[in-house]
Amino acid sequence: MVGIVVVSHSAKIAEGICELAGQMAAPGQKIIAAGGMSGGGIGTDAFKIQAAIEEANAGDGVLVLVDLGSAVMSAELAIDMLGDELKDRVAIADAPIVEGAIAAVVDASIGQPLVSVAATAAGARELRKK
Repeated sequence: MVGIVVVSHSAKIAEGICELAGQMAAPGQKIIAAGGMSGGGIGTDAFKIQAAIEEANAGDGVLVLVDLGSAVMSAELAIDMLGDELKDRVAIADAPIVEGAIAAVVDASIGQPLVSVAATAAGARELRKK
């Protein structure tokens, strides 16, 4: 299964999204929160994201969902710090973080490949609230 990493400037937000998305996940689905700074403050930490990607990796790749612009930069740095074998199997979703995470988890849980999971997460941009 494709692993999912949720990156937010807030640890509580990342953990909450993982909790919510986990309600839709198949047993064994990896959904890892990488929120906040390692000291507990608001921000993003490339080392924390790198560790989360490594933890989420079950062999089929990892999709990273991010909240704000600098989270993208931290996620890109984290990916650059990975070994070559894993680096090529990680993607950052261009998706809303909550809806995208839920959609990605459902797709990953049914065994879809990384490219499909990323596309499904991105498609969550079109979900209408009304």
